[in-house]
Amino acid sequence: MELSNFKWTRKPKDYTISDSKIEIVTKPYTDLWQRTYYHFRNDNAPMFQMETEEQFFSFIVKTDFQGSHHRFDQCGIVMYLDSENWLKGSIEYENEQFQHLGSVVTNNGYSDWATTEINADIKSMWYRFSRREDDYCIECSLDGQRYQQIRICHMDHGKDKIRFGIYACSPENSSFKAVFTNMELTDCLWKAHDGQQPD
Repeated sequence: MELSNFKWTRKPKDYTISDSKIEIVTKPYTDLWQRTYYHFRNDNAPMFQMETEEQFFSFIVKTDFQGSHHRFDQCGIVMYLDSENWLKGSIEYENEQFQHLGSVVTNNGYSDWATTEINADIKSMWYRFSRREDDYCIECSLDGQRYQQIRICHMDHGKDKIRFGIYACSPENSSFKAVFTNMELTDCLWKAHDGQQPD
């Protein structure tokens, strides 16, 4: 994948980029969240994204996070349009027993959070982010072969040009190295629905 197409949306202080790998060292108190339940607004996580108007595609990346160790340490995929319209999929560290695999979708300034608990021993995950016009799908895989759906969602402002890519952050007083490899842009692997037809 041509990384020259990517640009930083908030550049991290400590990072390295090579032809096949991106490393981000997170800074404490960096996060993405808008209002819901907690009422605070956090919008300072670094992101490495590219722009596209392509309506049908899939983006694949492998994440490694051996160093995550503090509550909410996280890295994964992101589609950040502006501070009030974005989505992300990631694993968020919780404790030595479990962590949260899930997604956040933020439309018009309000975030949601959908998760499932997974074992804390998992320190690598593949993600596949797919677009079909203004609808989106996030999937995950332990081996890069068999993917499972995390989320299907609609983005209110996700119809035309978008920005998507990777992110890493540490919402509390922590820091770790997130490693991204095997980035790939493909035809849309999220197939059209073959059941009930539109109204």
